[in-house]
Amino acid sequence: MKVNVNKKYAKLKEILQSFQRVVIAYSGGVDSVFLLKAALDALAEENVLACIGVSESLARREYDSACRLAQNMGVQVEVVRPQELSDPDYVANPPTRCFHCKSHLYQLLNEIAQQRNYDAVLCGTNADDKNDFRPGLEAARKFNVISPLEQADLTKNDIRTLSKQLGLPTWDKPAQPCLASRMPYGLTITPGRLQQIEQGEAYLRSLGLTELRVRHHDNLVRIEVPADKISGLLKNDQSSQIVTFFKKLGFTYVTLDLQGFRSGSANEMLQKK
Repeated sequence: MKVNVNKKYAKLKEILQSFQRVVIAYSGGVDSVFLLKAALDALAEENVLACIGVSESLARREYDSACRLAQNMGVQVEVVRPQELSDPDYVANPPTRCFHCKSHLYQLLNEIAQQRNYDAVLCGTNADDKNDFRPGLEAARKFNVISPLEQADLTKNDIRTLSKQLGLPTWDKPAQPCLASRMPYGLTITPGRLQQIEQGEAYLRSLGLTELRVRHHDNLVRIEVPADKISGLLKNDQSSQIVTFFKKLGFTYVTLDLQGFRSGSANEMLQKK
């Protein structure tokens, strides 16, 4: 298996070396950190520009972490500011929300590439993503954004394995999609709601939790933590403290999801239709 993964990595470097200069859509997640590292090794720092999209849907914690990771690789991250919250198609929060969000980002990155003579814009889509519901992939196609990890047939597990070999601290990092992904489709995206989610998740992390989601359902919040952590939140006065905190954030009802933490639970609504 290791030989196969290393062959895929060799293929990735071949793909990257087919370009002279590239722009990387960088987020600080497992895939984009790995892609940035591979691009730096294949093309050298002066030929790689890492750009991060900063808006209300990106938690400050994730932004700070992404910048630190890039700095440790010797890269200065350039901030771009997609204005997705000015787009009514995004704010309405349809199932195609990610298409509208990524369209704003990729348009900006294409403009940068054209203005500064970069060959291509690359993103961290991997081979597993094509089997998932990811409207952002359509935005990548629309703006001719290239997915080298997918082209090299690198799966998420492959990327974690290779990231560990390369000494990248993100090899075991949990997925951290944007804050808007915590809201059910159809609930209007507002800066205030995104702030509630960010503050709620920061509070739960202060309790020692690492895997969690604060799901925003208007006046109700649904907290997801791993199943083996649920009982700990109910002991002593922990639950009352959590309720007090979230009520201060503006929620009327505070709930704990008994199914436990799971990525992509917002898409469960789509699967029932």
